[in-house]
Amino acid sequence: MIKTMHDIVKRAQLLEPKKMVVAVADDEHVLEAVEMARQEQIIEPILVGDRMRIEDLLMKLKINHEAYQIIDVKEPVEACEISVKEISKGKADILMKGMVDTSIILRAALDKEFGLRTPNRLSHVSVMEIPTYHKILLMSDGAMNIDPDVDIKQEIIENAVGVAHALGIKEPMVGCIAAVEKVNPKMQATLDAQELVFRNQNERIKGCIIGGPFAVDNAINKEAALHKGVKDPMAGDVDILLMPQIESGNVFYKSMMFLANAKSASIIAGAKKPIVLTSRADSKESKFYSIALAALVADHH
Repeated sequence: MIKTMHDIVKRAQLLEPKKMVVAVADDEHVLEAVEMARQEQIIEPILVGDRMRIEDLLMKLKINHEAYQIIDVKEPVEACEISVKEISKGKADILMKGMVDTSIILRAALDKEFGLRTPNRLSHVSVMEIPTYHKILLMSDGAMNIDPDVDIKQEIIENAVGVAHALGIKEPMVGCIAAVEKVNPKMQATLDAQELVFRNQNERIKGCIIGGPFAVDNAINKEAALHKGVKDPMAGDVDILLMPQIESGNVFYKSMMFLANAKSASIIAGAKKPIVLTSRADSKESKFYSIALAALVADHH
């Protein structure tokens, strides 16, 4: 059972190393995390970008550049396209963003000709180890889908459930988060939760159990749930928090990271292969854990 980021790393080390391509790889913090993952034999990296700048950074970081395959591409848009093509040709298993705007790498990833599109939309899935919670907690979406309607929320759930399955959680419990735990016709998040529970009960959403609406306290704290009379058996024990919109997800994630000493790994799910698209503010360790998570998801695809 995976309970910590360390467990994710250990599980990833049991797999064959995954080929990972880094688009516009001249980013010091990204290269540090990539080197950690390479040394742990989780990945075999392919670096795409300006060879001279990449080699200068590797030298500065005292990393042996001979351990790396480097594809010399000066222009960021072209580097992203070549990176995505490496994956669509079957030469790599994971895409990682380097020193390039998110919009540029996602445009390449979603290209109709050579991209990594599937019928599902892309969504951001965070996996957190929080000192005050009894197990790994997944959360979606705090970075991509701004104001999802109920159909988009279904796709966000399906993507997060795929990540949970890759972590060995066979039937994850999904808590649909709102400001209150009762259905209120004036609060769209509660109506969406009611509809998602209905779809799950009618097997339109599979591979998980969906509950809600929950306020965050009764989704992750048994005492709060008992105190408020929330009867749902998953109350206080959810595996996945479905956030009502991007602000809630973003605030929750950053609160956990900066106030609650959480450790995290995040990927973009919903493409043919996982995409590691970390924030500049994420630590080197967080980027490393994200690569390990991507290796597990790539293996599960």
